[in-house]
Amino acid sequence: MELIDGNQIAAAIAAELKAEVAAIQGRKPCIALVRVGEDPASVSYVKKKEKTAAEIGITSRIILPPVTISQPELFALLDALNADPDVDGILVQSPLPKHIDEVATFRRVSALKDVDGFNTLNLGKVAQEDDTGFVACTPAGIMELLRRTGVDLKGKHVVVVGRSLIVGKPIALLALQKKAGANGTVTICHSGTADLPALTRQADVLIAAIGRAEFVTAAMVKRGAVVIDVGINRVADPSKKNGYRLTGDVHFPSVAPLAGKITPVPGGVGPMTVAMLMKNTVKAFRLRAGQ
Repeated sequence: MELIDGNQIAAAIAAELKAEVAAIQGRKPCIALVRVGEDPASVSYVKKKEKTAAEIGITSRIILPPVTISQPELFALLDALNADPDVDGILVQSPLPKHIDEVATFRRVSALKDVDGFNTLNLGKVAQEDDTGFVACTPAGIMELLRRTGVDLKGKHVVVVGRSLIVGKPIALLALQKKAGANGTVTICHSGTADLPALTRQADVLIAAIGRAEFVTAAMVKRGAVVIDVGINRVADPSKKNGYRLTGDVHFPSVAPLAGKITPVPGGVGPMTVAMLMKNTVKAFRLRAGQ
């Protein structure tokens, strides 16, 4: 079993981006990070993104509207950022307060600055294999993990557990593309799939993105499969100082001995998501500059 080190690969991408940004003359790429409210996980995620941007040399603009902001007020804020010539990328941290429509909010971000890859136009470009769009960061990170660890999907059966617009659907589209490293045969499974273990046991590459702690067990995995664990779940653990432990959607202790390669949680897919956000921001800067 080979452990796929997302921290190491993300650090390599950050180093490449740092060199690229250092060579840019004049204004550097800029990302606006919009965080509504004080959700503890969101606070932590935005700090991590701000820190990574600073290390690379990307300018970050942190915008903290109150949790009481209305939908029209949030739209007005995003419209101003869309029009700002000094902002290349915009990220709206989720989850948003319940009175805010998340999908409508993501669509409000200009497709040219949608470095999260959630805008309808950018999702459509993924389907059409148009590289001028932005790919959602987690699926893009998964493809980069596979590429940099020598996993070619051509001729392989890729089984995706989960059908979200953030991970499941875009990673399926990416794995299907007629491109080097892709060309996989893809099955998408979900909560309504009959006899799920029978399908997951066929996977050469199993991508777990269902959002349920330790859902994928050894009985669901073929020996030698590549297992990519996208989940990050908090599970109560009185032995921990903070009262919980982080775990993925895969039951790591039982699955790891079977797997050919596997990502840990934390330290697998998570760091890649931030690295690809920064890569998208540099891409947005270059596209807007006509480079």
